[in-house]
Amino acid sequence: MRRVAIPTTLTPESTRPREGRRVALEGPTMGVAWTLQALVPPGVSDAAIATAVQASCDSVVAEMSTWEPASDLCRFNRAPAGTWSPAGAHLMTVLRAAAQVADESGGAFDPTIGDLVDAWGFGPPGPVARLPEPEASQSLAKATWRSIKLDEALGLIRQPGGVRLDLCGIAKGYGVDLAAQALRALGLRDFLIEIGGELRGEGVKGDGEPWWVEVERPPGASLPEEPLLVALHGLSIASSGDWRRAFTAGGRSYSHTIDPRAGAPVAGDIAAATVIHEDCMMADAYCTALIASADEAESFASRHDLAALIVRREARGFREHATPALERLLA
Repeated sequence: MRRVAIPTTLTPESTRPREGRRVALEGPTMGVAWTLQALVPPGVSDAAIATAVQASCDSVVAEMSTWEPASDLCRFNRAPAGTWSPAGAHLMTVLRAAAQVADESGGAFDPTIGDLVDAWGFGPPGPVARLPEPEASQSLAKATWRSIKLDEALGLIRQPGGVRLDLCGIAKGYGVDLAAQALRALGLRDFLIEIGGELRGEGVKGDGEPWWVEVERPPGASLPEEPLLVALHGLSIASSGDWRRAFTAGGRSYSHTIDPRAGAPVAGDIAAATVIHEDCMMADAYCTALIASADEAESFASRHDLAALIVRREARGFREHATPALERLLA
């Protein structure tokens, strides 16, 4: 029997067939692409929609990219110790959320991992010729989110010295939220927006069906359960897997997800994690935190009432765990 996750807000009125012009648009952003499916009301052009979504994505890049030297984040990373660096409103919003998830996860999620990301070959400098020594990794892991101070009234971040931010575990999700906000401002009620695998759905398709999204599984995973199908109606979803952006050295695979506490790529048996949340930014950050939480992932998700699906590797294959919050959505 097919498993489906349906939001509690789905009502007969919200699923009535819609009128509107169907569009499918896309554009480049953050090293990936944004894609949009939508029903468009009269008077709204494709150009206006594409411009609004692209502007939202460009705002995230301008404030949070580690690849653009002129971004607010890169300027902070270069700032001398004890100085205050200007930060846009979007960066401030994301840093507040990042600090929240860092606190809740006990540092399994940490926005101050810029040096670690580069040291392991996942940042702008590119792959490394040799793996960092454990001592070096541990020294880079000493910086934490607690050292960052924000002056929200003036839009400033204090650089304590040698701290480098990396928001790749939350920025794409925020970009989805920002794009969704721009679409609503244009009068769109029914759409599915995606940036690099992070998605948000609002309203329904023209026939009254929700925007259905199938949760991706690790390559080669054979599980007794059918793949989960999620109705994205006023909901967002983020997924992460240890096979994405990984490299192999010395017979071991190294995932792009960094465990900030260990100063190294995650070494646990979690192959994939998916989080369903009202905000894509939070789904993105919590998903990253779950992967890095290793043995504590299920308890962390339950403690914070996260609707999550966690897939672990075992000697004989894979095992899937649905949290209580996700079980409540299953029809």
